[in-house]
Amino acid sequence: EAWARAAEEYRQLEREMLDRHLAPQLPYVKSLFLGWFEPLRDAVARDQDVQRRKRVKHVYAKYLLLLPAEKVAVIVMHKMMGLLMSSKDGCGSVRVVQAAHSIGEAVEREYKVQAFFQKTRRKTRSKTESENDPGLDKEQAKCRKLVKSLVRRRKLTEAQKLVQQEIELEEWGTEAQVKLGTRLIELLLDSAFVQSPADQTPDSSPDFRPAFKHVLRKPIVENGRLKKKHFVIECDPLVHEGFESTARHVEIPYLPMLVPPTKWKGYDKGGHLFLPSYVMRTHGVKDQKEAIKSVPRKQLRKVFEALDILGGTKWRVNRRVHDVVETIWSRGGGIAGLVDKGNIPLPEQPETEDPDEIQKWKWSVKKTKKANRELHAERCDTELKLSVARKMREEDGFYYPHNLDFRGRAYPMHPHLSHLGSDLCRGVLEYAEGRPLGKSGLRWLKIHLANKYGGGIEKLSHESKLTFVEDHLPDIFDSAANPVDGNCWWINAEDPFQCLAACMDLSNALESSSPHGAVSHLPIHQDGSCNGLQHYAALGRDYMGAAAVNLVPGEKPADIYSEIAARGYWMLYGKTQ
Repeated sequence: EAWARAAEEYRQLEREMLDRHLAPQLPYVKSLFLGWFEPLRDAVARDQDVQRRKRVKHVYAKYLLLLPAEKVAVIVMHKMMGLLMSSKDGCGSVRVVQAAHSIGEAVEREYKVQAFFQKTRRKTRSKTESENDPGLDKEQAKCRKLVKSLVRRRKLTEAQKLVQQEIELEEWGTEAQVKLGTRLIELLLDSAFVQSPADQTPDSSPDFRPAFKHVLRKPIVENGRLKKKHFVIECDPLVHEGFESTARHVEIPYLPMLVPPTKWKGYDKGGHLFLPSYVMRTHGVKDQKEAIKSVPRKQLRKVFEALDILGGTKWRVNRRVHDVVETIWSRGGGIAGLVDKGNIPLPEQPETEDPDEIQKWKWSVKKTKKANRELHAERCDTELKLSVARKMREEDGFYYPHNLDFRGRAYPMHPHLSHLGSDLCRGVLEYAEGRPLGKSGLRWLKIHLANKYGGGIEKLSHESKLTFVEDHLPDIFDSAANPVDGNCWWINAEDPFQCLAACMDLSNALESSSPHGAVSHLPIHQDGSCNGLQHYAALGRDYMGAAAVNLVPGEKPADIYSEIAARGYWMLYGKTQ
């Protein structure tokens, strides 16, 4: 639905431009999308026509013909910009293979969603009639409206039954996805241009240049590791400059689910209702996929049940914390772990001809530019997370389907805002269904707050943590009541937004008439200590090892890292003293 909505928006903007004979007032990145949409759509349509007429078609042809050209164009533009925004190098580049696979996968997902809606037509129609049916879009819209209506009215069973009429469609496979994605990237590179804002005389022709280019990155050593040469798609600096305002205009087509995920029943049966979902992330490795497929379903039952429990947990946006985040972000960030919206100033060139000083200055400039690229990438990542929070803010609750990585660890399938993300993500999310705290819950809420404040407090005994919270109750109440303009005690925490959420929750409980009866929506974190060593200690019945990684009761949490550091220090220096 997001892709269709974006395509319709660009069509309306095109009509507005033709009717008024001028360009509409649009944000910079939105104007880029509009400028690319028509030529890319036409290029895709031409390629589709060529492939239809060919006797011997390209491998990607049958997949290219499955969606309308305008929808394909929107997917390619928004997916490419999303990938470039998410790149960790901060340079506005993405590996060609990664981009091709992601775009091909996005087209496959959209086709399968569309196939579901086509399934909702009257079954009595013949295939020929249905392919040429002008009322198809209306029926798809009607079905979408019905599903959304059922969800809003909390008739989740009926909604799931309607959606589970999905037709069985074979996987395209990584090879097909990459080949289709590669061709679509070629069309984008040939269709997308930017115009330099440099001063031009009235008689000079506009300075247009490609918005994206294909670049070979040479081998380099980074952080002590060799990076082999590889091809990337790199965006023009004019595009890169607009990234920080782009997240509000880039479509995020697949948000957290409004209904519980389908229960897992097999490798590709479960999770999303009609988007392709796989119980393990194999990243195109056929041996891994075949291995997980060959495991008897009975043997995987416990795994499926665990994933179903995680996916069936209902979440919502903590609006009070979200309001604080948006306020700080609108003021420029730079506090509470939020990245600063401003760049680090470049060092001024020294007024000397000393080659050593000049070399130091060049290295300093290079280091500053690298830091600014990293800040830029963080700002883009923050905007994407906040974009999801804004869209889900008014929902009563939503769900995250989970799957496994190759190690067997479970993760949400949604890539941006989730409860396993950064402090920002965890602070902004809370359980949709609250529970009365009770005496034990109130105690654990205080312990949780102390843990989130950190600074060594998390290594103290539980009683010491409770004392710490009691001693700082005035700060906690002030943080909850005036998080931005008060004393801002919570900002100094190691996990500031999670600490703020705990301050608000504890303040609500203690200010209520019955603290033990106060309803809390806050997740209380209990992290494992060196899970690998915990397994070794348990398997070997090693009591000393178990004590070092908190497998047996102790007066205060054990810290094996500090023990190893102390022992290493003694081995280096203790023997000589």
